[in-house]
Amino acid sequence: MSVVEEIKARLDIVEVISSYIPLQKSGRNYKALCPFHSEKTPSFVVFPESQRWHCFGACSEGGDVFTFVMKKEGWDFRTALEELARRAGVELRPRTPQQAQAAEETARLRELLAEATRYYHHLLQHAPEAERARAYVSRRGLNADTVARFQLGYSLPRWDGARDYLTAKGYTVAEQVKAGLLVRREDKGTTYDRFRDRLMIPIRDGRGRVIGFGARTLDPDGKPKYLNSPQTPLFDKSHVLFGFDLARQSIGREERVVIVEGYMDVMQAHQAGFENVVAQMGTALTEPQLRQLQRYTKRLVLALDPDAAGVQATLRGVAVAQETLAEEWTPVFDPRGLVGYEARLGAEIRILRLPQGYDPDDLIRQSPHRWAELVEAALPVVDFLLQVMLDGLDLNDSKAKAGVVDRLLPTLRAVANPVEREDYVQKIARALQVPADAIRARLRGREWQMPPRRRTEGKAARREPSSPDVEMEGHCLAVLLQRPPILGLVNRAFEEQHLEPVRGDDFRDVASRVIFETWAAVLGERRERPLEELRARLPADLHVKLNALLTTGVDNLADEQLLRDLALTVLRLRERRLKALGRELRDLTIEAQEAGDIRAERYIGALRTYREMLLRTQQALAQRWSWGQV
Repeated sequence: MSVVEEIKARLDIVEVISSYIPLQKSGRNYKALCPFHSEKTPSFVVFPESQRWHCFGACSEGGDVFTFVMKKEGWDFRTALEELARRAGVELRPRTPQQAQAAEETARLRELLAEATRYYHHLLQHAPEAERARAYVSRRGLNADTVARFQLGYSLPRWDGARDYLTAKGYTVAEQVKAGLLVRREDKGTTYDRFRDRLMIPIRDGRGRVIGFGARTLDPDGKPKYLNSPQTPLFDKSHVLFGFDLARQSIGREERVVIVEGYMDVMQAHQAGFENVVAQMGTALTEPQLRQLQRYTKRLVLALDPDAAGVQATLRGVAVAQETLAEEWTPVFDPRGLVGYEARLGAEIRILRLPQGYDPDDLIRQSPHRWAELVEAALPVVDFLLQVMLDGLDLNDSKAKAGVVDRLLPTLRAVANPVEREDYVQKIARALQVPADAIRARLRGREWQMPPRRRTEGKAARREPSSPDVEMEGHCLAVLLQRPPILGLVNRAFEEQHLEPVRGDDFRDVASRVIFETWAAVLGERRERPLEELRARLPADLHVKLNALLTTGVDNLADEQLLRDLALTVLRLRERRLKALGRELRDLTIEAQEAGDIRAERYIGALRTYREMLLRTQQALAQRWSWGQV
């Protein structure tokens, strides 16, 4: 028995989930209000028999005890494994020497950055040289509680102030360079403090641990205005949202996140009680940042500067969000009866248009009430884009108007509600002075005929994997690990058949899913030694499983033959998963109908959806395509 299986055998999912939310017995199962979205009628179901959970409401997500705590706590698999093992009384395997060394180095860097944070914070409060910084903080309206909460600091106007202090604390120069606190001169090999005479703003990860700094100049003519930590083993700005550690609970509670541009915007918002505010790091939102937010809310408000650069940043953010958060493909028919697919956005994106000359920091200080009103009145993304594109547009230029329609098409297709989408069609037609039928024709154009490769995880809940499932999953992983190019070939073949690519959710066993997702990420990064990188990223407790997969005999078949074999195996796994969900839905429907429960209609609708998905999967299996076309 693997450590994951032992943990799941010792823990009852009902007991674990009930420690987070109140569960109510309903027949053989338990129900509750979903902890991941707001609702009045319980749609969250826990199945004791299969040790699974599923939300039949807005989330439409499901999984096992691991996926629940990972989603609820925002943990990665390694953290969930450690925490659940502790709860279950299961001893984890010791780390390999390489992992132990890497963990020790990471812990040292975290301690170093925590010490640097305390050092800078003390200087801001007490150092005579920090008088300008204290005056700046006061002038920006940040009170003592905010300074303490964000642990703001100050760096001395010296080339070796931090280096001397941290070295005396036992941290080596090499460690300080690795943490981004020192810069090494390439010509002389000497080092100096990266941050000098600046207001120091600690940047934290989602668990509140300092991973870097944003440093604001105190000189009106100083360049750069903000100097951030470089990329380090702990800090990657594309994966970080400033203030997220303090905003997580508020985002989940309010079911909305407001995204701003600057550190000051976030601190001022939190000080005023608007704690669901975070800031992007860099000039545009990134996919990893959006993935973090997606765990807590599907409602995003972009509150960026109203100038030209801010508008462009907003447009980039919208484009990234639409690509990242598209969650489902809906079959549609054109007037000739030809089927195609349209992406439906799994999130609501709105744009907060700030008054000219204001940023969130200024507005919140001057009028918190006005800020709250603007958040509530934030424009749907279609309205915002239409306003931007109509600005300066010559309505007599047919080509320019056609360009506006084409730029709006991806956004229109992402609108899930057909009534809402039709309303936008009419609005755009009136604004551009063109027939609504012309826009509808473009919406039904051939561009939607083939959906691009999806990157989001599937949503179907499944029963605990049976032995055949585990064997098939193991076979898939063995092939993918021993023949890396096969994954790309299968995904392309699936794309040609309007099927989703292989994804983590195809693997019901949590250990298999983690190995696959880590392997796919490593392959995407094109590492020189991918297997070594995979091993380094996986918890030691998964190494036995990994070694078994790597030594499992994979038939010496050509790629074309393995491609067909792997594609059909993945489809069979999907078929089993959907059949299992169908059985659970039928049981829930019967129970609800017998009890006169209004949720019966919801279950019937969900059952219909999953039957359609099952039918498409079975049709794909029956076709036995010629997968050799690679």
